[in-house]
Amino acid sequence: MTAGIGLGIVVGYLIAALAIGLVAYRVTESTAEDYYLANRSIGTLVLLFTTFATLLSAFTFFGGPNLAYAAGPEWLVVMGTLDGVLFAVLWYVVGYKQWLIGERHGYVTLGEMLGDRFGSRGLRGLVAAVSLLWLFPYVMLQQMGAGEALVGLTGGAVPYWGGAALVTAFMIAYVTLAGMRGVAWTDTIQGLFMLSIVWIAAAWVVSAVGGVGAATGSMLTARPEFGSFGGGVYTPGFIVSTAITIAFGVTMFPQINQRFFVADSSAVLKRSFALWPVLVLLLFLPAFLLGAWAAGMPIDVPEGANVLPVVLNAYTPTWFAALVIAGAMAAMMSSSDSMLLSGSSYFTRDLYRPFVNPDASASREAWTARLGVVVFATLAFLASLLRPGTLIEVGDTAFSGFALLSLPVICALYWDRTTRDGMAVGIAVPQVVYLLVVLSSALPFVPALPRTVAVAGTGGWDVALGLMLLSLALTVVVSRLTAPTADGDVSRFAVAGD
Repeated sequence: MTAGIGLGIVVGYLIAALAIGLVAYRVTESTAEDYYLANRSIGTLVLLFTTFATLLSAFTFFGGPNLAYAAGPEWLVVMGTLDGVLFAVLWYVVGYKQWLIGERHGYVTLGEMLGDRFGSRGLRGLVAAVSLLWLFPYVMLQQMGAGEALVGLTGGAVPYWGGAALVTAFMIAYVTLAGMRGVAWTDTIQGLFMLSIVWIAAAWVVSAVGGVGAATGSMLTARPEFGSFGGGVYTPGFIVSTAITIAFGVTMFPQINQRFFVADSSAVLKRSFALWPVLVLLLFLPAFLLGAWAAGMPIDVPEGANVLPVVLNAYTPTWFAALVIAGAMAAMMSSSDSMLLSGSSYFTRDLYRPFVNPDASASREAWTARLGVVVFATLAFLASLLRPGTLIEVGDTAFSGFALLSLPVICALYWDRTTRDGMAVGIAVPQVVYLLVVLSSALPFVPALPRTVAVAGTGGWDVALGLMLLSLALTVVVSRLTAPTADGDVSRFAVAGD
């Protein structure tokens, strides 16, 4: 089969996904709560799979196998087990409390909730600005993944910029029409498709190379260090600290955090986070093992390329490889549509309405949100053409930036003594420091700052973990030294569980 057939399968899949979204659009009401949160009516299956599909983006589908190919299968243990369980715990600690508060007061965004709690428009804007800052590289990550995926699938017939442009055009068209209901429905179908297709892919490849034992034996022959924890590229300290920052960062991602508001009931929320670790492991197991096994396969992975398309092109028919890449494109699209939808809500409700046009009509707010989607996605596409790093580097940068929000937010949810000034300092200072760490290699006037810190006997730890602890210390200390603001209303967070 030709590259054109493979491209046709991918485009056909994207069109089908768009059609599903358009059906949902026809039953979406013209209210902000319905557009952004589907009127808080999402059930267990849809909530579980829309969260699943939203998180399983290019970082997991291509970055994960690439990471396993370079550093070994140990990342399956960390990402598939530790992160799965830790995020499920945080889903309860942060998400359940947010659901109780949001249902009572009708909040749509995290910034809106915190702004009311502390009576601060500035804090509301700060949370939104930080969230949009780190959302930008993660949207860009999806476009980078799409460009690289189609290059690998078509053997270079579709250039990198063409693949990135394709997914950008589809997600703009989709998000500007459909709201959370359409996104959630499509995510559910995409999540089921992804989960099925990656297991079929793993079974097909393993069968072609002689079974699990043969694949594992070839891997250990080629890379014997893959047989021990920490024997690969990264140290145990870096692996564990990165897993922690990713789990905490996920809870603050706008597209994930906003899903804490959408459940139809507390029972729906509780069932979803209980099932989460199982679902994550079911996807990560075949995806990461394919990447690790590829280290022992007689294949040539060009520098900078994704290993998964190379493996599929070598051991499966073109049409099947195209289906798997379509699944990956689904992962990217289901992440991007949610990011753009959530990003537009943060922009319109936490920046545009309070700071630019407090009296904006619902219609004007809706059109402003749609315009924001177009501008944000276009700017991310242009930035993706510069290819500022690998998928892992770009994704890890965004996760860590969001992780720095998490501990101040937990303080606000559970500690009545938290003040507006404590929140502002606890959020702003670590963010500025981390931004300097990220940009230090590119700014000549800033000395190079390390991304890891050596700890005796355990190797380098991700600096973001230390900055998380700094955010907690600053929030607590400054809150102790300052008085609550007169406009704040701590009673808004005083809710009874059920």
